[in-house]
Amino acid sequence: MLTVLRDGTYRRLFAAQVVALLGTGLLTVALGLLAFDLEGSNAGAVMGTALLIKMLAYVGFAPVVNALVARLPKKPVLIGADLVRAGMALCLPFITEAWQIYVVVFLLQSASATFTPAFQSLIPTVLKDERDYTRALSLSRLAYDMEALVSPAAAALLLTVVSYNNLFLGTVFGFVFSAIMVAVTVLPQAMAPAGPVTSLWHRTTLGARIFWRTSRLRSLLALNVVVAAPTAMVLVNTVVYVRDVLHRPDADLALALACFGVGSMAVALSAPAVLERFGDRAVMLTGAVVIPVALCAATATMFLAPPGAGWWWLLGLWFLLGAGNSTILTPSARLLRDASTEDTRPYVFTAQFSLSHACYIVAYPLSGWIGAAAGLGWAALALTILAILGSAGAFLSWPRRSSPGAVRPETEEQPVEQSTEHPASRVR
Repeated sequence: MLTVLRDGTYRRLFAAQVVALLGTGLLTVALGLLAFDLEGSNAGAVMGTALLIKMLAYVGFAPVVNALVARLPKKPVLIGADLVRAGMALCLPFITEAWQIYVVVFLLQSASATFTPAFQSLIPTVLKDERDYTRALSLSRLAYDMEALVSPAAAALLLTVVSYNNLFLGTVFGFVFSAIMVAVTVLPQAMAPAGPVTSLWHRTTLGARIFWRTSRLRSLLALNVVVAAPTAMVLVNTVVYVRDVLHRPDADLALALACFGVGSMAVALSAPAVLERFGDRAVMLTGAVVIPVALCAATATMFLAPPGAGWWWLLGLWFLLGAGNSTILTPSARLLRDASTEDTRPYVFTAQFSLSHACYIVAYPLSGWIGAAAGLGWAALALTILAILGSAGAFLSWPRRSSPGAVRPETEEQPVEQSTEHPASRVR
């Protein structure tokens, strides 16, 4: 897997991604402490609002800003987004009111909504070989999982010697480092988009229309729902189950969350060989089976297990849920690449970025509100039903056309519009 780092361009871009992710992890910890400093017991409401603003920025802002910058050179777009993120993070130590958090979070996450899809759509241009690209996707998944494990530990260590406000400086460093890495990297020269410049509305909706007209991307949209269900269950309700139901210490909360991350990492490490042998469809739809089954088991555990029991069972289920998520998330960018041309790729990656986060706008409140009002068992049941519906949609949408051992599924030849639309908007 690490052989892909021999490519100097990708190595610098991957370093930028890893350091920026670590900085983002520090930001999450420090932001929670800042909210508690400002609002005390109301800090949960502040963080919930901030997370909602983050998702709204991802869903509503990303397609519009991508449509505005799609024809611009990638390097200044990426550097500019990193510098905006660094500037916003630098403002956080000086905040004195909760509403200021909301403004800064919106601007920072809007810059992230600009950076992330542009960065992701750049990697297939850097790594054109199928196997190298798959290895890069596995490394990227590992980077996200490591961030979830390493950043809290690093934050805890730093907080023993500095105040939480200094963690924001670590975030600033991460974004500035990312900008420097992009600046010193020679990026592939993008070809000028074909055809005339179309309307902003056409460009904003292009990625979503390509999704709707491509069966495998419709399946991916349903799989996004499947992924959102366990993620919401784990991130929102693990703390309640571990501390309030099982009466375990704080350290066990970290252990439970780590099991979710370790399951994801285990699949990411094996993904290149498994995908080469079985193909995207078999691997991703396996995740669509594992997740509802594991959520069903979690629901039964929360309804039937005696109070204080079920700790080891929980760790195993969380491991399975993390592994199931990774079987879907790791190969997903391969589908996006195969269903797009170089001209349409930024729009398709942006559509995935927005549509996947839209699923969390549904899953997070469903998990939190039902759990608080009716209990964790009913929340797990609601998320199980959500995952089953997403899984059914994924199986129905993805045609079984390619052979099991194919590395890449057969690509549909389907235009996004009639011949009046310029060639950049056609699905390859």
